[in-house]
Amino acid sequence: MKRYRRDILLFLFMLICVSLAGELKFHPFGGYFSRFQVSLGSPTFLLFILFMRRPSLLFTGACMGVVVVIFRAVIDVYSTCDIFSRALLMHAATFFYYLFYAGCFSLARFDRKYIYSNAVKVAVWSVLAEVVASVAELLATNVLVNNSWHFVTVPMLLKLRFIAVLRCFFILSFFFLAQIYTIESRMQQERKEKERMLLMITNLYDEVVQLHESQNNVENATREFYKIYEEINQKAATPEEKILAQKMLALAGTVHSIKKDNQRIYVNLMALTNKNDSKTEDYMSADEIIKLSVDTYTRYAKSLNKQIKFYTKISAELPLLHVYTLLSLLNNLLSNAVEGIFSRGIVEISLAEKDDMLQILVDNTGSFIPIKRLKLIFQPGYTTKFDSNGNASTGVGLSYLKNYVKNLGGMVTIDSDGVNNVECKLLIPLNKIKRG
Repeated sequence: MKRYRRDILLFLFMLICVSLAGELKFHPFGGYFSRFQVSLGSPTFLLFILFMRRPSLLFTGACMGVVVVIFRAVIDVYSTCDIFSRALLMHAATFFYYLFYAGCFSLARFDRKYIYSNAVKVAVWSVLAEVVASVAELLATNVLVNNSWHFVTVPMLLKLRFIAVLRCFFILSFFFLAQIYTIESRMQQERKEKERMLLMITNLYDEVVQLHESQNNVENATREFYKIYEEINQKAATPEEKILAQKMLALAGTVHSIKKDNQRIYVNLMALTNKNDSKTEDYMSADEIIKLSVDTYTRYAKSLNKQIKFYTKISAELPLLHVYTLLSLLNNLLSNAVEGIFSRGIVEISLAEKDDMLQILVDNTGSFIPIKRLKLIFQPGYTTKFDSNGNASTGVGLSYLKNYVKNLGGMVTIDSDGVNNVECKLLIPLNKIKRG
């Protein structure tokens, strides 16, 4: 219902706009054809034809012709005190212009797909439609107003074609520029949505890796609890020791249940983040992945009121890389760099292949790590970062990063000059992250 009402309002708006635009006019011919006029009504009508969903172009053209004739007749009555019936007759030929104009487009049977993919054909057909409609109006003017049969000459046709080309070029340029802007805006919105989804899946991917590590810990805990139960149960000599052994067995069962829950969650998350590693969309060029991370952390730095500039250096020889793995690593490195920088600094990111290893280097100024504490940097709970309220960070980011890289078969090192620089270097087997 809303769509139907919208179409009606757009149709009425077209009738008003084309009628008003038709008053911006000039008369290109003299003599028998002196009443023929060229106006902005035609290009405006063309613009609405291209934009509107049109059930019947012939009906649209007929309605447009009637409204324009009545509108011009009313203006003549009020401006020259002419008789309304005479004024209608003087402008009646305009009806045939809009009828034939819309009829030409009705024969072409344009649809949206045709318009966007065949711009040249649309332009040629628009010029043809205007020439045909102009000839129809000229002949109708001779018959209805002059009561004579004077045919259109070749020079007049050439002049009509020239005018038609100018008008159609103007309005079609405007139309296609508007469409290009609309398409670019839609593509930009889709790109932002894709980036948001990639980051969301990357965060899930981080949780999958962490959950996998947690599963191993739970499995080990279950095994240890059961060993303790067996030891206590074998050596139990009193009822109290028997009860203690049963409690230990129950505890082992509880931990085992937690493991099963984790396993179910892990499988579901894997289905989301790693549906099919052979799919092209799971792999992107290093340039695209780095750009995504840099855009994200540029905004993050601004949200923290920090002035941070990012520079990248990426080897052109790198193959397509697994998006979520690389984003997960970069997110950890860049978040540490951005959060560690006090107020302003520079972050340099470089990716290169080195002896079948992917080398990721993140070097930043604006922060430092005391040299004597570099050995503690990967210990869980250790942190040098504090929020605006003075609360310490959790200190698990770098320990998680080290375990993650270790599981991939790589290594990570962090160095600092203890004054104004921190450098983090990762080496990862390229076959663990590249496509194929």
